[in-house]
Amino acid sequence: MDKKHRNIDKKVISFIPDGEFYYQKGIKAMQRERFDDAHKYLQRAVELSPNDPLILMQYGILIMEEGLFEEAYEILATAHGLDPEEEDIIFYLAEVHAHLGLLRDAKIYAEKYIALAPDGPLADDSMEIIDFAEQEEAFFVDEEMPDGEVYFLQEKARRYMEAGTFDEAIEILEAIITDYPDFWAAYNNLALAYFYVGKIDLAKELLFEVLDKNKGNLHALCNLAVFYYYEKDKEELDSMLELLMKIKPYQFVHRYKLGATFALVGKHEEAYGWLRSLQKRGFEGDAGYYFWLAHSAYFSGREQAAKESYEKLVELDPSKAGFEPWKDVHSETKPESYEQDREFLLSKITNKYRSERLLGFYLLGKSAHKQEIVSHPTYIDLEKLSVIEQLFLAHSLDYEFTMENEFDHSFMRALETTELLYDKYKPLERQGTHLFQMWFTLCEVGLIRSYHFRNPSALAAAADYMFQSSRYKGVTKTAIARNYGIAVATLTKYVNDLIEFLPQFNA
Repeated sequence: MDKKHRNIDKKVISFIPDGEFYYQKGIKAMQRERFDDAHKYLQRAVELSPNDPLILMQYGILIMEEGLFEEAYEILATAHGLDPEEEDIIFYLAEVHAHLGLLRDAKIYAEKYIALAPDGPLADDSMEIIDFAEQEEAFFVDEEMPDGEVYFLQEKARRYMEAGTFDEAIEILEAIITDYPDFWAAYNNLALAYFYVGKIDLAKELLFEVLDKNKGNLHALCNLAVFYYYEKDKEELDSMLELLMKIKPYQFVHRYKLGATFALVGKHEEAYGWLRSLQKRGFEGDAGYYFWLAHSAYFSGREQAAKESYEKLVELDPSKAGFEPWKDVHSETKPESYEQDREFLLSKITNKYRSERLLGFYLLGKSAHKQEIVSHPTYIDLEKLSVIEQLFLAHSLDYEFTMENEFDHSFMRALETTELLYDKYKPLERQGTHLFQMWFTLCEVGLIRSYHFRNPSALAAAADYMFQSSRYKGVTKTAIARNYGIAVATLTKYVNDLIEFLPQFNA
């Protein structure tokens, strides 16, 4: 290669941006408070220079400022591994540990910074972290103060569980209890993961092991109550709840666990009492806390408190806006109606008969329990649902439908018929549930047979007439037709249509 080409190559190479180039752009963007640009530039700098501890540190600081403390922890820990003596990295490790509530480790790193730079620019901030950690340590028990490494692993497992990838979570948690045999929080989370993948006996055995080695472990007791609740083991559940009612915990984390457990199993008054007690003592909870506080407040008749709590939840997690438990609940719906009976809803959406599941999915859209049930990792398996079930569930979740073929139009008319029946029978009492059980049997068969459901008002009248005339004397087509604004002849036609969809039994 001649000299001319070598000079050209040097010029080209000199214009290829490296990590330092994007790092400097990121710093300038931060100084100008253009934080979105700063994030983009520093992320690119890390990609180009993944082994530069100072670039990693600066990116970690920015991530921490954005409130992504777990990600910041990972980035700063990597930077510290590359340069264990860098004072600033050590300080920011102290800060991120403090944000994560890992006060023991926060104090250790802050003390290390003071030892390395007693007169450093961050020495005063380090002392504040040390003072704060010492003040807070008195309020925590050892189980709540894990080391940074095990905390990070457990948080990783928790994220896997929230995403529904339980096998990965189980692998991490099993490793934790092997390396940290006295870290009971990992046992409790592993028991939950086992339970969610169907290893129920193994989950219970693990909790019994915890209670044998760590008498009175509240998390284990609460988890057992939840297991008994999901298994509908009323005798064991009542026994466990009787025990939990007697427990008067002092620690915030225990009050939170107890309150959330009571809320989940339907003990709303007790749940609100414990969760509200935290708020009175200045506890600033996470999104989960405000969900259960709003939930228990609403179901214990404290609607204003429920709305205030949900507003706090939305501040912490804006994606939850519009998902209030009471959003789809009609004003005339009573707490004791079947739409608000969680056990009834669960018995329907998990029923072996599809028509029963259709009823459950439809009523879910009318219930304050909708978000709780939909967000549960095992209640609803979309992959196992038929198209008809998916459509009724989508309606309850407020999806907008597009009319692409005749089946879509038929479904929407069937849905309109269902809504007309619901408007007549809401809030649902036992009589209404029997009507709907019949209707969804007819509706299922009709949709499978490509019935067009052309006149929703007449179909609703026909279903209502078939139901009432089979149970009560003196029910006339004239009265039912008048009630729905149709002619008697029209009612008769659609009664004859629906009779074709009744189950046929061999003599």
